[in-house]
Amino acid sequence: MSKSSTIVGVLLIAAIGTGGYFGWQKYQGDKLAAEAAQKRAAVRPAVPVKTAPVEKADFPVYQFGLGSVQAFNTVQVRTRVDGQITKIAFKEGQFVKEGDTLVEIDPRPFQAALDQAKAKKAQDEANLANANLDLQRYTKLGEFATRQQLDTQRSTVAQLTAQIAADEAAIFNAQTQLDYATIKAPFSGVAGLRQVDIGNIVNAATQTGIVSITQVEPIAVIFTAPEDQLPDIKAALAAAPPKTIALSTDGKRVLSTGTLALINNQVDTTSGTIRLKAVFDNKDHVLWPGQSVSTRLLVKTLKDATVIPDDAVQHGTDGLYAYAVNPDNKAELRKIKVDQSIDGKSVISEGLNPGQQVITAGQYKVSPGTLVSTAVASSDQPQKVKSE
Repeated sequence: MSKSSTIVGVLLIAAIGTGGYFGWQKYQGDKLAAEAAQKRAAVRPAVPVKTAPVEKADFPVYQFGLGSVQAFNTVQVRTRVDGQITKIAFKEGQFVKEGDTLVEIDPRPFQAALDQAKAKKAQDEANLANANLDLQRYTKLGEFATRQQLDTQRSTVAQLTAQIAADEAAIFNAQTQLDYATIKAPFSGVAGLRQVDIGNIVNAATQTGIVSITQVEPIAVIFTAPEDQLPDIKAALAAAPPKTIALSTDGKRVLSTGTLALINNQVDTTSGTIRLKAVFDNKDHVLWPGQSVSTRLLVKTLKDATVIPDDAVQHGTDGLYAYAVNPDNKAELRKIKVDQSIDGKSVISEGLNPGQQVITAGQYKVSPGTLVSTAVASSDQPQKVKSE
């Protein structure tokens, strides 16, 4: 072997040795880095989250709908006699009670007619008394009075008696006309815009009213429900008038609570809905005729249901899930099935059991097996209304 070949061989061996050394050093470095990462993972702090218990509770099931407020009675107050208005005894928008005076019409012509009818009756009563005396005289005369005279006098007494009956009817009519001169509220309600002023001449033949009155205590709400809910609604109504809640149109504010009064006698085939009527006391007048409202009708109550906060329910590609916290304070992913949801609470039929803790805040930092540190979710967190 030549000297040059020997040098090449030595250099080749040296290169291979150098490469192996550096490769071993890299391997050892990677190994140490992996061990350090494992140590750092082992001491990683727990992720802070909020939790709430899975509870067993009675859960109300509501049927949601839209409706409008409707007054039980509305009347356009009109005059029943002709005359000039002398007094207006109400203010626009005032709550008036049944029998309250609204308007007074000049009563003098009607009072004069009543006095005249009473005077006519008094006159006819005097004539009847005199005719009765004459009849008694003819009767006492016996055979000295002719039968014609006696019959004529009896007829006169009968005529005057009938006249007095007519006078009483005339008095009643005159008194009625006088009473009509004072217009009173037919029922309790809210007065609308006034359409006449003092001094106006009103006429019973005209269609122009004086004021409208609308009853607001109690008041009704007409709303609809899907026809497939009809069996449950009928069953609830048969047991007791179910609770009905009227809310603002955005569904965020409760206005009043009443009860379902009746179910309409037929289904609307064009929309597949049934009309319902609920009654509200409305003492605070929060409901107003014509107002649009959202409604909740209590259809049934689920006994001993498994309930969790809505904030614990998460949406994934495979459906709904929630994170439960196991005894080792590690997060466990649980696939769940939600049957009902309302007022920030959901009924769970699968995936969770009462007594477990579920994560309600901080899920975005959690994965299965993550160590968590828990804090109980505040009960005064704002709740949302949701329906399935």
